[in-house]
Amino acid sequence: MTALTGTGKLVRLVLRRDRVLLPIWILTFAGLMATIVASFNALFTTAADRQSYADASAADPGFTALYGPLHGSSLGELTVWRAGFYPVLIALIALLTVIRHTRTDEEAGRRELIGATVVGRHAGMAAALSVTLVANLVLAALVAAALAGQGLPAAGSLAAGLQLAAAGWVFAAVGAVAAQLTSGAGSARGIAVGVLGGTWLLRVIGDVSGLSGGGASWLSWLSPIGWAHKLRPYAGERWWVLLLVVALTALLAGMAVALEARRDVGAGLLPDRPGPAAAAPGLRSPLALGWRLHRGLLAAWTAGFAVIGVVLGGAASSVADMVADNSNLEDLFTRMGGSTGIVDAYLVSVMGILGLLAAGYAIQATLRLRAEETSGRAEPVLATAVGRLQWAGSHLVFSILGSALALVAAGLTVGLTYGLSSGDLGHQLSQVLQGALVQVPAVWVLAAVAVALVGLAPRFAAVAWGVLGACVILGLVGAALQLDQWVMDLSPFTHVPRVPGADVAATPLVLLLAVAVALGGAGLAGLRRRGIPAT
Repeated sequence: MTALTGTGKLVRLVLRRDRVLLPIWILTFAGLMATIVASFNALFTTAADRQSYADASAADPGFTALYGPLHGSSLGELTVWRAGFYPVLIALIALLTVIRHTRTDEEAGRRELIGATVVGRHAGMAAALSVTLVANLVLAALVAAALAGQGLPAAGSLAAGLQLAAAGWVFAAVGAVAAQLTSGAGSARGIAVGVLGGTWLLRVIGDVSGLSGGGASWLSWLSPIGWAHKLRPYAGERWWVLLLVVALTALLAGMAVALEARRDVGAGLLPDRPGPAAAAPGLRSPLALGWRLHRGLLAAWTAGFAVIGVVLGGAASSVADMVADNSNLEDLFTRMGGSTGIVDAYLVSVMGILGLLAAGYAIQATLRLRAEETSGRAEPVLATAVGRLQWAGSHLVFSILGSALALVAAGLTVGLTYGLSSGDLGHQLSQVLQGALVQVPAVWVLAAVAVALVGLAPRFAAVAWGVLGACVILGLVGAALQLDQWVMDLSPFTHVPRVPGADVAATPLVLLLAVAVALGGAGLAGLRRRGIPAT
């Protein structure tokens, strides 16, 4: 038996388990790329309009930090630039997918069970990497077809697709390495996400420094996220950059294989820190245990939202400056509703995206209930005087309040950054913070969906991610696809007041809260009555 024996069968197992999630994220990003082309076609009808927009955007530090460098004013170049944050999202999905099928399975005991069959030592990691790498290539092919189908050059369209796949490839391998370092999936995710954040920051510093001819522009060459932008789709493609991507991916995958061969199943290379013999007084309640389990995730999400808020707030001030400093754009945006309306529309879209991200945290925190149950850690807790609702509440409090805290952090940093730059701190901070808070009821609806699935259909708890994916599609491409309003209304985020720029209406928020309470209550009732663990 070789180290890769059984890889094919494990590939089929991975595909079976991800038969819903894989198509959702692949089709979502392919659709988003196609939608950007249609949006720019509708917004800038002439080459002169596109050139004015490109001239103002290319020299703006806020836009460069958010989207990356803009190399020209063609429709393809604008499309790829506007999707400049997508490689980060693809990288995040890739690393989480690999960790889920390696370290998470190992932590749950599934790896040991599968390893008792005719399966090689490295077959599990090879299967996870194979599926993730091929999925990114499928995404690249769909993106290339979608863009070329709208009249964009074929070579640039292929490069645009490979730009996304490049980030996914490198960080799939990063996830494989991180999975070997620790014995816990949470710690592995933290390491991999930290690497992703660090490389994104290198890209931002390098690209922003390059605008002014600073000496730190070389830093973007140290970042795999920066490499994706260096490919330059539609702007004289640098195909050789892909060699860097392939080489680093192969190096990291080989490192992961070598590290896996040096450790025991279930263990990590980094030593676990032994805990005290007796629990501290503050760890003697379900809520205290929940805090212990959720604090790292909550801190990471909150800090991430705060940092993203600074970047997005800076870009908001850039929108206003761009309009004020360019007479052609000022005339164009005046016909569209004025610069104030453009900035408000930008802030509304930013808050909507942050709301969807916060829903991702809420779902992740809620599904910790199912993870504790399937890993066998819930039963010892429930064997004490702790009731099921008390145990569930100790996790759901972080799903509910944690998502609200993350949105408040983002609202504060966006409002502060934009308010200070615009000279209207009090008004802008209040308006932007309201825009963040009105997202909370919609976020809680998706958290309640996850609760309902955990309580009533625990085997399908992961479908909650599919529901979030559907909301992302409806929110980002539904209008461009001209879907019927009743379809758009299926997303709770459709009913959120468009703040800033509109008055806060209480009725839709109350209705969203009522839906969240109903779904959450049904889920908790089911959890109280069903068996634990449920198979």
